[in-house]
Amino acid sequence: MQTNQDNPSTPSALERRIDMSVPLTEIDRDVEQRLKRLARTVRMPGFRPGKVPFKLVVQQYGPQARSEAVGEAVQKAFGDAVRERNLRVAGYPRIEPKQGEDAAQLQFSAVFEVYPEIALGDVSGRQIERAVLTVGEPEVDKTIEVLRKQRMVFVQADRPAADGDRVVVDFTGRIDDAVFQGGHATDYPIVLGAGTMLPDFESQLRGVGAGASKTFDLTFPADYHAKELAGKTATFEVAVKRIEAPQLPELNADFARALGIPDGDLGKMRAEVRANLEREVKKRLGARVKDQVMRLILEANPIDVPMALVQSEAQQLVENAKEDLKNRGLDPNQVPVQAAWFMEQATRRVKLGLVMAEMVREKGLQARPEQVRALVQEMADSYENPSEVVRWYYSQPQQLAQAEALVIEENVVDWVMKNASVSDKDIAFDELMGTAA
Repeated sequence: MQTNQDNPSTPSALERRIDMSVPLTEIDRDVEQRLKRLARTVRMPGFRPGKVPFKLVVQQYGPQARSEAVGEAVQKAFGDAVRERNLRVAGYPRIEPKQGEDAAQLQFSAVFEVYPEIALGDVSGRQIERAVLTVGEPEVDKTIEVLRKQRMVFVQADRPAADGDRVVVDFTGRIDDAVFQGGHATDYPIVLGAGTMLPDFESQLRGVGAGASKTFDLTFPADYHAKELAGKTATFEVAVKRIEAPQLPELNADFARALGIPDGDLGKMRAEVRANLEREVKKRLGARVKDQVMRLILEANPIDVPMALVQSEAQQLVENAKEDLKNRGLDPNQVPVQAAWFMEQATRRVKLGLVMAEMVREKGLQARPEQVRALVQEMADSYENPSEVVRWYYSQPQQLAQAEALVIEENVVDWVMKNASVSDKDIAFDELMGTAA
């Protein structure tokens, strides 16, 4: 095999081209050997196995044997070439035939990408702001109120409708005396202030009692989602059938039992809520720090990435999106999910994966068995039978591998936090939990 120097004029910093040649005599010899082996067992009508004339074997199977021989020769030549150069190939090479002066040689080029050489950037001068929150009684109280609101019921009220009430109505909307699509409903519930209807529609229902009827005009906003209604004025006839007021469950033993406390003890309920809340707060605080660390890693380590890896990652994200659609009861074939939608996300993930892999190797951040065990135990503690969950994880190699990957991420985050400039900043409970107004 002969090779030429890599072509320096490539469109990508990671793309390489190697010119190669293989003597045709080697390929011819391989073809002949393949056909002779085949001739020992080949079957053809009118001949016993192994007695088919070699000329017929050549005629029948010669093209296939040559194709296989050429493919194997090209693969071997490429493998030898990248090993000689100590290259780490990303993805699969593109093989291009070449026309050469030497008719005794099969000449071709391999075009491919290599993994980038990564020299880890310094993180010592970079800033990370760590959000801090200690769970106390006020946070527990707020969480219990959220749990009560989640179990809220509506009861009939004999008074005019106010914000927070559920108003049950029949309505008909017309434009130019014609009922438009979606403009008619019966027994339709509307929670005032929830924003499910246009503000001008809801305002007509405040202060109205059960049994009342109203007729009013309403102009749809110019940017209304239904384009056929945007900017148009409709006349609505509304009949109010019921006014229902919100009612929170009492904070008693029944409420505690509804939260999984068998004996209804409110003290135990608060302790359980606090434990769950502390886990959730820890998770959210960790996610904020992790997001900053990942952005810092990308900023400190700008690298080129092989498009072959990016395209493969984007395709995996496409498959994930299709699976998500299936889980939602939708037909993924009806939604044209495209890899192009995920290219930016895929590029980021590939960059992070390559840099973090180098960090793990260079800084010794591999997952230790005791770390994996501790993480699995922590995840299991939120279930009713933690020991069964732990056993399940250790019986599922794929799940255990995911736990190991999470530990490695935590090791990377911890290392960056120890080496970067970290400052703590208190965060409001509502902001952390996403309930801030």
